[in-house]
Amino acid sequence: MSQYARILGTGICLPERVVTNRDLEKMVSTSDEWIRERTGVVERRVSDPDTAASDLAVVAATEAMHRAGVTPDEIEAVLVATITPDQIFPATACIVQHRLGIRNAMAVDLSAACTGFLYALSVAQAYIESGRYRRILVVGVDLLTKTVDWGDRATCVLFGDGAGAAVIGPDPDHGVLHTILGADGQYADLIIQKAGGSRIPISREAIDAGQHYIRVKGREVYRHAVTVMASVAVDCLNHSGLSKDDIRWLIPHQANLRIIEGVSERLEIPMDRFVVNVQKYANTSAATIPIALHEAVIDGRIVEGDHVLMVSFGSGLTWGASVMNF
Repeated sequence: MSQYARILGTGICLPERVVTNRDLEKMVSTSDEWIRERTGVVERRVSDPDTAASDLAVVAATEAMHRAGVTPDEIEAVLVATITPDQIFPATACIVQHRLGIRNAMAVDLSAACTGFLYALSVAQAYIESGRYRRILVVGVDLLTKTVDWGDRATCVLFGDGAGAAVIGPDPDHGVLHTILGADGQYADLIIQKAGGSRIPISREAIDAGQHYIRVKGREVYRHAVTVMASVAVDCLNHSGLSKDDIRWLIPHQANLRIIEGVSERLEIPMDRFVVNVQKYANTSAATIPIALHEAVIDGRIVEGDHVLMVSFGSGLTWGASVMNF
């Protein structure tokens, strides 16, 4: 390969407001013990009513560009992975592009739910490896607390808001080694927001029926998530010519601590080699992997030369894995 697609800089943005499990005890029939036992979540960030996806994305992207030493004029493509865009159209990527002062770059949203960042990273990887672009901004951002029914204890405890960003560029020695993506639409109803599209447009009837809220079939999701994340991780390692012993850090989608532990057990990779922050932020969908990656880089856990495996699953069902030499 003449050049790899390498992460040159990362950034994150998290809302200031912290909602703890104790806070949720006052809002819905649940308990801190119940939430911790089933999800591992202790607290989550919740955005203000006036905050939208582009607001968090711009802050995260600004930090990523600064850390990469890249100016807006150098960015040639903006890819935003989100299922909670500012609006259905135009693309949130176009809004982010404008607010960052990026001119004439291609800008597009990708909708793959929690696997969104890996889908976007794969697109960036292809562009960089082909030589089409040299500097690409990739953002994973979601504000799922705006889609939850705060009276439904099965879902409102699971989600938080956040954004993570990365600037991708060419490098002759380090970068993404291999990526595998997949989906199986027969399970599309396991994680779903029914109203808001062309099938069920927003209406008084849809709102009264609660169809604008996210709904999750937890048991089925858990079973599929553990299986597919472990399987795609192994496939990605095999295709890259690496073994699990070569992996210094594994960054999983931060949906549920029980799922992460299940993946650890199946892969026979100890939990002390997993980057885990679900206890602090809950499930921020497309933002979980870039947020965890950024934190692990900033605190010195991930250093140059480390082999890092990222793996995720999401609504669709979608899944993916990407391994890189950082």
